[in-house]
Amino acid sequence: MDRIDPKSAALVIQDLQNDVIIEGGAFADSGAPAHATAQNVVEHVKRLAEACRSAGVPVIHIWYIVEPGASGLKQNAPLFQGVKEANALVRGTWGAAPAEGLEPQDGDHVIEKMRMNGFYNTRLDILLRGLGVETLVISGAWTNMSIEHTARHAADAGYRAVVPSDGTSTTGDEWQNAALNYAMQNVATVGTCAEIAAALGVTVNA
Repeated sequence: MDRIDPKSAALVIQDLQNDVIIEGGAFADSGAPAHATAQNVVEHVKRLAEACRSAGVPVIHIWYIVEPGASGLKQNAPLFQGVKEANALVRGTWGAAPAEGLEPQDGDHVIEKMRMNGFYNTRLDILLRGLGVETLVISGAWTNMSIEHTARHAADAGYRAVVPSDGTSTTGDEWQNAALNYAMQNVATVGTCAEIAAALGVTVNA
């Protein structure tokens, strides 16, 4: 992987929330918790975030948050219907909280969204421009949905998108492979968290 200048990079941690990837969450029956565990996604992202902070790379948490009853969440697609039907990601609940170990640290940024794409009608783009970001490392869940949507928008908006293969997860290996090895091949660079850290000139602690 080509070198990434830490002075113009940022790490996004997207949708790694209890309802999305943890057993007991609203979407537990999707297979997402098992795949997140198999990927060891929480630990990998936690270590990458620590490495980024040590190098002065901003860490940005993007959370999917809806109000009770999913008020205002337009039901125009199955994903949004599913959020409402599962009573998922409700502000202030355990399900909407970040997975244990991925809580924001001092100096991190938090952005809320109501769509798959982390850029859509959020302050992400203006924040990145204010931080002087050129390369965006996009970690999180689900790889074939929110991560792919955000990576495509990043590329269109002029950012270099980098996606960690072991810092993302979805509902199973089939969708993971489809997203990383097919869908995002022309919009993002894919590598492991360790490879991305090395490109930034930092080391991920074992």
